[in-house]
Amino acid sequence: MADRRTFNVAILGVGFLFIFTAFTTCGNVEQTVVKSLENDTFSGSGYYSLGIIYGIFSFSNLLAPTVVAVIGAKHSMFLSGLLYSGYIAVFILPFTWSFYLTSVLIGIGAAMLWTAQGQFLVENSEASTINRNTGMFWALLQCSMIFGNLYIYFEWNGATEITDSSRKNVFLSLLVASVLGTLSFLVLRQSLSEEEMLSDEEGQSLLSTRMRYKHRANSAMQDAKAEFKTILQLLKTKTIVLLSPCMAYSGLELSFYSGVYGTCIGATTHFGGAAKGLIGISGIVIGVGEIVGGGLFGLLCKNNRFRRTSVVFLGMVVHFVAFYLIFLNIPADAPVVFKTTTQMSPYLSPSVSIALLCSFLLGLGDSCFNTQLYSILGRVYAEQSTPAFAIFKFIQSVFAAVAFFYGGHLLLMWQLLVMVVLGFSGTLCFFMVERMQNFTADLQEY
Repeated sequence: MADRRTFNVAILGVGFLFIFTAFTTCGNVEQTVVKSLENDTFSGSGYYSLGIIYGIFSFSNLLAPTVVAVIGAKHSMFLSGLLYSGYIAVFILPFTWSFYLTSVLIGIGAAMLWTAQGQFLVENSEASTINRNTGMFWALLQCSMIFGNLYIYFEWNGATEITDSSRKNVFLSLLVASVLGTLSFLVLRQSLSEEEMLSDEEGQSLLSTRMRYKHRANSAMQDAKAEFKTILQLLKTKTIVLLSPCMAYSGLELSFYSGVYGTCIGATTHFGGAAKGLIGISGIVIGVGEIVGGGLFGLLCKNNRFRRTSVVFLGMVVHFVAFYLIFLNIPADAPVVFKTTTQMSPYLSPSVSIALLCSFLLGLGDSCFNTQLYSILGRVYAEQSTPAFAIFKFIQSVFAAVAFFYGGHLLLMWQLLVMVVLGFSGTLCFFMVERMQNFTADLQEY
């Protein structure tokens, strides 16, 4: 049974690796691809699409637990994978209506996918294996930022424009990866607890299949109502209120490194023919920063060598250095959607080395904030972790959606300024929460 659970976790990680190799790469190059489309059937915006995805995702998190409880984690992930594949397929033959329709659907699918992933991972883990299984899954997931972006670099390096044939080749390959990841969910096996439940249900001859599903749906609705009430209660607590600016900042910088910054690099004419290929390299370096930060700070904090406040402060400094270098190195009008090339000159002559250094710092700083937010929420709300993390994802997704909607209209300097103000405020509020928790712990010990 232990081998079966390990097999399930490995297949789960591989499935997410393939799906997010496609989706992460798509998000990184999406606005650049959209700007290259000039025809009568398409007039969409990559920023608006990503904004819709994160907006729908944030509200769908409130209903996803009920759906997953009724149809099961395995089938929920398979259905969500189909929605992700449909979104990738739109770029092969793009139409505006299908582009935005699949944006809505993938937002719903994302909520189902991540809710089911958490449930399935817990079902196939024990207290002694949860850290190992989580680490295995995280490592496979983060590798998704490497393979797809590496393909983008080799495909578009030296290209001054993205042709229809090149776009179709790229997204056809990404579609194959997404479909493979979706199909891998069908290989997942039932855990021991599920088999026991099924054998008990089969032994109850008085209950029909319809009655069992009705009972499961009613139970899921009751659990969803109870969880929603808990969410409303937690929203009023001082800890959640103080952590909200930090959660909101994590949403803004998520939208920046996952969509806006790659577009800025691709639109910088000073990089010449290497600009489009650099989008892929930037995505890879961001992924390296995420992996280094997650592994390093997870180990240091586990051994109590660093406080959470030290890691968050480091994340703020790292991000502010990256923002300052981006301000100097990238043209201010690079993210504007209605321009295909940049006209404004930055303060420095744009450097590829500085651009990629900023990519690494963005990934490193993001891992600092996210790992410590998960850590402090897990400590403060150990018995209410599900609603607490639902609030975190809700606030993060709402602000990511807002950032994507203004990302194509504000000049780069103003976007960076918004993140600096909210990042500084969020860090101060995080310090206050950590001090509150330390004071409470000292008082209890006394």
